[in-house]
Amino acid sequence: MLYLQDLCYHPAATVTPILTNINLELAPRELGVIIGASGSGKTTLLEILAGLAEPTAGKIMWRDRQLTDLELQQLAGLVFQFPERHFCGGTILEELRLGHPELSSARVKEALSEVGLDRISLSTSPNALSGGQQRRLALAVQLIRQPNILMLDEPTAGLDWSMKSQLAKLLSKLKEHWMLLVVTHDPGELVEIADRCWTIDRGELKQVAAAAMGK
Repeated sequence: MLYLQDLCYHPAATVTPILTNINLELAPRELGVIIGASGSGKTTLLEILAGLAEPTAGKIMWRDRQLTDLELQQLAGLVFQFPERHFCGGTILEELRLGHPELSSARVKEALSEVGLDRISLSTSPNALSGGQQRRLALAVQLIRQPNILMLDEPTAGLDWSMKSQLAKLLSKLKEHWMLLVVTHDPGELVEIADRCWTIDRGELKQVAAAAMGK
């Protein structure tokens, strides 16, 4: 179980806090969706959970233990908005093995199978994939690391309705084995598969019933 307790983030350079008293609980094999406009603080929250930024106050707990930034980096996998812009490998195999040169062929195939890319040649360039396939590859890159929580920042951005629907089905499948946390300004079909929903506005998080978001 992941717990956030009174989490705050107020950098010295900002007049007002970016995050204020964030409280959140999410269990394994659950999908949580945080809905908020641009500038509401949702990406900053993911960066803190990924160990990329340090909160000003509050606790991040995994079960009954408070986590350090380094432990968060090992615990969480973060898929950034437009992750295809960050691909560095010349082939799918190279992309998956970046930072993991010892990765076995079996683990590569397993990760690609989880995201529905197991029928595509490993020698294919990531840039030759469709937009939806590139998002799937970005997920596989993180799944390789076997994170306890997989986080996605605006995963449907730039996708057409068909690709959004396919991505929602994929996330519904992935949550059978993983804890997922998604932040988005456009929840769409994600609300229909979410176990927990929140809204975030000017750094304040409020839990809402999925039914209230159109489920």
